[in-house]
Amino acid sequence: MKTFPLHIVSQEKVLITEDVVSVSVPTSEGEITVLAEHIPLFSQVKTGQLIYRTPDAEASLVVSDGFVNVAPSGEVTVMVDNGILDRDISLEKAQDAVKAAKETMEKTQDQRELMMAEASLRQAMMEVKVAQKTRKSKI
Repeated sequence: MKTFPLHIVSQEKVLITEDVVSVSVPTSEGEITVLAEHIPLFSQVKTGQLIYRTPDAEASLVVSDGFVNVAPSGEVTVMVDNGILDRDISLEKAQDAVKAAKETMEKTQDQRELMMAEASLRQAMMEVKVAQKTRKSKI
C-alpha cells in the first residue's frame, strides 16, 4: 500500500507526524478521505473525529476547527485550534467539560462567551463520544 506524510498540528504542539495509508477528515463540506496521490486540496476542518490509518493500525483524534491542505507533493497537513488523541481522552474530564460548558451557556449574556462555550461544548461532546466508542472497541 502506498503511504504519504501526514502532519497534524494544533496551536500548542505537533500532534502527529507519520506516514499513513489514508486519513478521513471532518470538513465543512462533509467528511473527506485522502489516499496516496490525492489531488491538491484546501478545505476548512470542522470539529469532529479525524481517523488515520497506517499500514499496521488505525487511530483517531478529536479535532476542533481548522484547515486541511493536500499539497501537490501528496503531503497532508491538518492545522487545528485543538486536538487530542483518542488514547489521551479522559471520559470523566470530557463529561465535566460538557457540564461546565452547559452551565456557562445558561448563565452568560455575553455573545463572545456564549460562542466560546458552544465551541467547548461541541469539542467535549465529541471527546465523550470517541472515548465511549474507543473503550467499547477495546473490550
